[in-house]
Amino acid sequence: MFTANKNASRQAYPQELREIMSIQKAAESRAWLSSWDKINSEGTPLYSLPGLARELGVKELKIKDESVRSELGSFKALGAPIALVRLVLRTFPGSNFDPRRLLAGEYKQDLASFVVISATDGNHGKGLAAAAKDIGCRCVIVLHANVSVEREEAIAAYGAEIVRITGNYDESVERAAALAAENNWIVVSDTSYEGYEVIPRDVMQGYGTIASEIIDSLAPGEEFTHVLLQGGVGGLAAGIASYFWEFYGSKRPIFVVVEPEQADCLYQSALEGKAAKATGSVDSVMAGLACGETSPLAWKFLQPSVDFFMTITDDEAVASMRRLAVENGSDIPVVAGESAVAGLSALKRVAQSSSLAADLGIDANSRVLLISTEGATAPKVYEELVGQSAEVVAARQKGWSAVAA
Repeated sequence: MFTANKNASRQAYPQELREIMSIQKAAESRAWLSSWDKINSEGTPLYSLPGLARELGVKELKIKDESVRSELGSFKALGAPIALVRLVLRTFPGSNFDPRRLLAGEYKQDLASFVVISATDGNHGKGLAAAAKDIGCRCVIVLHANVSVEREEAIAAYGAEIVRITGNYDESVERAAALAAENNWIVVSDTSYEGYEVIPRDVMQGYGTIASEIIDSLAPGEEFTHVLLQGGVGGLAAGIASYFWEFYGSKRPIFVVVEPEQADCLYQSALEGKAAKATGSVDSVMAGLACGETSPLAWKFLQPSVDFFMTITDDEAVASMRRLAVENGSDIPVVAGESAVAGLSALKRVAQSSSLAADLGIDANSRVLLISTEGATAPKVYEELVGQSAEVVAARQKGWSAVAA
């Protein structure tokens, strides 16, 4: 499915949005995270894929590889830790905690009785658990029925207490909120709801690090014409789009948001003109995007900035995972997990349809940016879907890089 967003604007980044998320706050988050030992201090690579660009009929195609952001394996290593740091600073204003020393674990004795909780599809929970372990507070994670045991074990490895429910993601969000109210814990969620926006804002602000690194790496005149972003509840897309919008103003790129067809809450939001719910089962191989309700806070940014919304199938996602894993002459192999390939899947569909390409303005002069948001965060699932292990693909990538150098 595909729809143009009639509310998309080409004005300068509005002041009311800048007061919520800004380049200035993103820079502060990036500086704090740079000292955390779970983060790659050099940032993540922005690979050029000239072979795929020719295949898909565009001038340039680049992909930001978040699989090597940290040992956590995804971009979520940027959001939850920043939200937790900012939460601690607000909760203990008289303690004068230093953000960098917080992440280094220098205040563990002061925070031993502080408890945070969150629902997750996997990556957000792992990021929160890792940050909580290093900061020294307790962390409780609620998992729904479709989260694999492999993902559960990866979260538990960081000391989180796991609560399992039989329902879906949205029901796990409700359960986390109920447990927080019963026990006086604090919810650290990446999705907003009525009366709960500050922490999701901080999560999204952490994602601005990705956009900051991308812009820093570009030469003059190398700006992208199109940026394809994953859906989910909308947090990543809002964090990236808001940064590019503020930086480029009315000359911002065309933004396209992509999500699973059975978890189409953002697509439905575009149709209804307000934050809406998905119409499908929500269950998708793209676990990180299997979300049923749009974050109202994220929608404040997406409604005026995203030009098009698309949905893709699970089969298209799996095909894109396999495509990125192979060496294609001039293209470096990339370990891209199930939720990492939404943008490529959409671009491949556009390349097969002259009408879609015309609608999106994608042609031989287009410079397209994709974000590979995760690596093999569930290694067994990755191997089953791709037909080879992440280690094999990573070794091929290393060999390709050595030859290219």
